[in-house]
Amino acid sequence: MGTAVRQPEVGEHSGKSVGYRFPPGFQRNLLWFALRKFRPANPILLFQHLAETYGDIAHYKIGPHHIVFLNHPEYIREVLVVQNDNFIKERTVQRTKMLLGEGMITSEGAAHRAQRLAAQPAFHRQRIGEYGGIIVEEAARIRDLWHAGERRDISIDMMHLTLNVVARTLFATDLREEVCELAAAINRIMGLYNFLVMLPAAEWLVHLRPPGLAAFVKARKRIDAVVYRMIAAHRRSGLDRGSLLDLMLAASPANDAASRQSLRDQVITIFLAGYETVANALSWTWYLLSENPACVVKLHKEIDEVQKGRLPGFEDVPRLRYTEMVLAESLRLYPPAWAMGRYARNDFSLGDYFLPGRTTVLISQFVTHRDPRYFPDPLRFDPDRFSTEGKAQRARFTYFPFGAGARQCIGESFAWMEGVLILATLAQKWKLQLVPGHRVEPQPLITLRPKYGMIMQVEPR
Repeated sequence: MGTAVRQPEVGEHSGKSVGYRFPPGFQRNLLWFALRKFRPANPILLFQHLAETYGDIAHYKIGPHHIVFLNHPEYIREVLVVQNDNFIKERTVQRTKMLLGEGMITSEGAAHRAQRLAAQPAFHRQRIGEYGGIIVEEAARIRDLWHAGERRDISIDMMHLTLNVVARTLFATDLREEVCELAAAINRIMGLYNFLVMLPAAEWLVHLRPPGLAAFVKARKRIDAVVYRMIAAHRRSGLDRGSLLDLMLAASPANDAASRQSLRDQVITIFLAGYETVANALSWTWYLLSENPACVVKLHKEIDEVQKGRLPGFEDVPRLRYTEMVLAESLRLYPPAWAMGRYARNDFSLGDYFLPGRTTVLISQFVTHRDPRYFPDPLRFDPDRFSTEGKAQRARFTYFPFGAGARQCIGESFAWMEGVLILATLAQKWKLQLVPGHRVEPQPLITLRPKYGMIMQVEPR
């Protein structure tokens, strides 16, 4: 890749001649590199190269489109908080509308605020506390299915576990009979993600169903069938269990086609966001623990002291501090939400630079979380970084695994509790060891998944 610094340019925007000042970046258009290699660049490798070569802010172009990559907390804060009104979700996220529709991740403006407001009561502290028992029950069920010495793909186990947790807690539904079908369909779509993002006019081509898109449509139909059955069952029952689905039904009382589609979009968005991120976070956590046996000893010691042989409960979460620190450090090294993008509506300034509207701004948690300025010896797994003292010394927007600003993940508190309780339940009985020779590589799709799964051996404590 080229490393020549781009000089300030004069651009045409909105019919006026404007003096834009661009950050340093690639001299050649990135489209040239993509065509030269006949494949899209690995985005994480690209972002790491930009940060290492150009520093806190870098600029490049893909065709006629301006892209800016940020890797400094002040720039990140400026986009996500200070100038938030000028930025909407960028094109890559908008492509996920093919699956999610107009759900909370993809919607903008008043629609997004209304959806968030309707869902908020389901994530109130009191409601989250009520979910704790279900989470532990599901984790204990998985725990009791494992056998000493067996080898398991822990990434699949964590997917099934968190799917059942989300179904029972947020949607008051037991999906045990359908969880494998649902997980297989979601995995199929995840595997097609990069293809969908890079395919020109995918939104229109999907109706013609070329080979890759035909598989996507089939998988989406399987997911839709489960979601619509769940919604229909709730409507028939007439019961209000106080779940997120009940709140959504109350906010969408009509049962016409448009209302059903809107409800489907909201349900599937929360469903996927609620299970996928936690499942991946747990998979990476088990891997990191297997590579750091001293941390496993400290984890087990805390679990034994707090739980005293019983299953954990919601009231134990504040006392499982080291367990939370382990999860936090895992989210630093392998954040499931590994990058985020925004699209500028209008011209904007960042530091010394003046950039045109329609610029895409990219931020990567994966890169910022591994910056040695904020996390010394960044590749070392060290849960003590997240002690009370360690967190107090760190600047904001250097660690943001659940995003930041107005669109920060609505389920963050739920995810922290779920992750801690699952770790405490499973680690009370078992330790997991990566199978020798198993290849571990992060795969940046919608979330950061282990590309080859996570094959681990189950060992008794």
